[in-house]
Amino acid sequence: MGLTLVKAWTGAKQRLQAAGLAGPVIDARLLVEAAAEATRVDIVTDPHRALTPAQEATLEDYLARRERREPVSHILGRKGFWKIMLSVTPDVLTPRPDTETVVEFALRDFPEQAAWSILDLGVGSGAILLALLADRPAARGLGVDVSEEALAVARENAANLGLAGRVALLRGDWAAGLGDATFDLVVSNPPYIASHVIEELEPEVRDHEPRLALEGGADGLDAYRALAPQILRVLKPGGRFAVEIGYDQKDAVEALFRQAGARDVQTIRDLGDRDRVVAGSKNPLETRP
Repeated sequence: MGLTLVKAWTGAKQRLQAAGLAGPVIDARLLVEAAAEATRVDIVTDPHRALTPAQEATLEDYLARRERREPVSHILGRKGFWKIMLSVTPDVLTPRPDTETVVEFALRDFPEQAAWSILDLGVGSGAILLALLADRPAARGLGVDVSEEALAVARENAANLGLAGRVALLRGDWAAGLGDATFDLVVSNPPYIASHVIEELEPEVRDHEPRLALEGGADGLDAYRALAPQILRVLKPGGRFAVEIGYDQKDAVEALFRQAGARDVQTIRDLGDRDRVVAGSKNPLETRP
């Protein structure tokens, strides 16, 4: 008898565990499901279903790539985020659960039918912006990124999610080229890892994620120095912002936004109880010069 779903999953778990990988159970299940064109329910209700030779070969390829520390998201070309599924390539950061903290906060006090305008600076795969638009059907958004390759991924994701009619994507340097445009909400997950730390990262990140989306300069704060004044410039009076930060950057990033004139600056912690998002608002009485 050939390889069955349950044997494939058990063997994959053992193999990834032996390779010293974190989360071998989930990784094994995702790879088996994709290779065998099965679902989680199939593994439980039809565990003795045999894989075809082609499916076995695909699974072997997937497992070998994972053993070489290629991220599952790159192997499969997709990753779930918030309530949506996104296409992922090596040109964009793999969306992470920690980043959902930005979405969760941004949706607070955001009425479902409010026709808000959203700006996502460093849009990448479109994860944050598209998750917000999917949850708020009257909102419209603009995503800006310096990488044309990342914008291509975001365009594909917007089209796949049926959101292309409510989002524009623009190549640019943060908010520098937006002129007099203003927005109700600005979000960003900028590069914030200090240059000297990059080589210490897990191979999945260090060797497979785009450096452009990771490296934040000598102290990891270069992007925030540029973003804080630009975000306050393009926010409407009373508008809100939310930016992801590194776990040890709370005080520095809060100070940069307060210096730029932000009000109600606060830091929100993620599900792992780490500082994750600095948020605030623009003075509702402030007018642009």
